[in-house]
Amino acid sequence: MTDTPPKELRRGWTTGACATAATKAALTRLWGGSCPSEVQITLPRGQTPVFPVAHCDAGEGWAEAAITKDAGDDPDVTHGALIVVRVAQSRGGIVFRAGEGVGKITKAGLPIAVGEPAINPVPREMMDGVVTELAERYGQPADIEITVSVPGGAEIAKKTWNPRLGILGGLSILGTTGIVRPFSCAAWIASIHRGIDVARADGLDHVAGCTGATSERTVQALYGLPDHAMLDMGDFIGGMVKYLRRHPVPHLTIGGGIGKMTKLAQGAVDLHSKRSQVDMERLADWGGDRRVAGANTALEAFEIAGEKLAQRIAQEALGKALDMFAPAEAPDRLDIVIIDRAGRIIAQAGHP
Repeated sequence: MTDTPPKELRRGWTTGACATAATKAALTRLWGGSCPSEVQITLPRGQTPVFPVAHCDAGEGWAEAAITKDAGDDPDVTHGALIVVRVAQSRGGIVFRAGEGVGKITKAGLPIAVGEPAINPVPREMMDGVVTELAERYGQPADIEITVSVPGGAEIAKKTWNPRLGILGGLSILGTTGIVRPFSCAAWIASIHRGIDVARADGLDHVAGCTGATSERTVQALYGLPDHAMLDMGDFIGGMVKYLRRHPVPHLTIGGGIGKMTKLAQGAVDLHSKRSQVDMERLADWGGDRRVAGANTALEAFEIAGEKLAQRIAQEALGKALDMFAPAEAPDRLDIVIIDRAGRIIAQAGHP
């Protein structure tokens, strides 16, 4: 009997790619007189996907089309959302507007200026390219107002970082390659980077990277931090620290449960269970209790050895976190907060 090879995960398309395809369909309707059943676009790296057109309509001086977002096998909250673009003549040049369900920028630090619709630079460039291409084809001036909407986007956006980043009213139209790669770490790490950018632009001197919602609530309450100081670090402490080395903030708190903080203490920079494991023998040495070597998890080890072990883990995690920074790059203050499953603080290191 042979092992079944793992199923190859299906890639999907970003909201930016979908908006570009919808722009092309809408302009074809506006200038060409009929709406295509599908459109092909060219992505930044040369791929040429074809998108079925889910909706098309037109009126006096305007046309609109919609593409259904297909995120492939990635658990993307926008999968299945309708990306709608309405085009109309502008007073000059290409102008972007936020329609229903697309957010607006209210904080500095993002790649789009405050007051602008949350349509990122690469999707804007892609849509610009489509306008230029079709204007030449149909002999029209490339003076177009592009309004992007996502029905229900305001509700979907509550499940994203947008409210914390000061993107209000809906989703962002995103994508640097146009492609969603299933379970990619890149999008998460990019969100951490944007969170740091916003915190710095707002003059915050303290940010906190936490591994999950429970540790985030505890750390936020401990320090009275605003929402946009909280970085949803998840497993990616390495990605967070690497960015903070180049874009420093004076005070960094790292918070999480004892399992992931133990992995950090033992030198892991990716805390995912598939990419790092807890060394129980080392924990037994740290806790001074050989029973710990037979534990299945760091939490069980803590239940055996108690506060002494938790505090040693916090101190070791602090040392490993500091080691990730060059001396000139380290925050003025760095501290570790370890919590239990109920959100109770069981150890701290680096705090006053």
